[in-house]
Amino acid sequence: MFLTISRTFKEALKNFTRNGWLSIATVSILTMSLFVISVFFVVTLAVDDVLQNVQERVNISIYFKSDVSVENINAAKADLEKFKEIKSVEYVSKEQALESFKNSSIAKPIIMQALDEIGGNPLWPSLAVKTTDSRQYELISEYVKKSNFSTDVSSVNYAQNKENIDKLNKIIITIRKIGIVLGLLFTIISLLVTFNAIRITIYTHKNEVEIMRLVGASNSFIRLPFIFEGVIYGILSSVVSMILLVISIKLINIYLPSVTLVSNLMSIYSGNFWSLLGGQILLGSLLGIIGSLIAMRKYLKV
Repeated sequence: MFLTISRTFKEALKNFTRNGWLSIATVSILTMSLFVISVFFVVTLAVDDVLQNVQERVNISIYFKSDVSVENINAAKADLEKFKEIKSVEYVSKEQALESFKNSSIAKPIIMQALDEIGGNPLWPSLAVKTTDSRQYELISEYVKKSNFSTDVSSVNYAQNKENIDKLNKIIITIRKIGIVLGLLFTIISLLVTFNAIRITIYTHKNEVEIMRLVGASNSFIRLPFIFEGVIYGILSSVVSMILLVISIKLINIYLPSVTLVSNLMSIYSGNFWSLLGGQILLGSLLGIIGSLIAMRKYLKV
């Protein structure tokens, strides 16, 4: 078995080198396909990281009437914390809300003057709610309206935040859809390229295949070189794609160093290097094998 694999792999290397420009063209196109897929993967991770940071700052506040006791607010807090969709519930007292408001309005003397004239604290105590998924905020808002503590609630600011939350959700959904479409598109392109290369290889070696049949070579012995050739295409394309990816990221970092999304690319690439390399080699090899099998099924009758 080992001897068969060794011989057929050597034959695959010979086919690869003898094909010359065909092999270079196949590796080049497969490299570009894997490169685009990997670029989109890294960019998607970077965008997800940025959106995650944005999502961390997005929340809804449940404002309670000024005469509601802290005990009742804590009871509502405990009730909300039972939901697995809720990441955190933070109690913000009237004093904390006023201090935060003053800090945010320190450069606006008119607002500060108005507060001084009021002479008291006009703000309400609240619960700042963060969910694990921004799509859950509407459900939480609806639950609060029907909850046991709804009579203690003055307002929920979901309506004010709804536009920003909806925009965030649309961006996330759009990015994922684009990723799926591009991934499928370039996967099909890669399969077609590998299929065409193996088809031409089979055609150019048809006399050798006939001779091997006549001398009693097994079907696996005839097929394995073409399968290994597909694997070689995939592995080489993956390695070249990784090199192009790191060069591209470094160049982008040089020319666009201040963009938050761009600054994340290198750290994401470094942090996911082995996953990227392994994933590309696996994907490239699979595409090469599948393309080879399709070509052999159609053009190699053994």
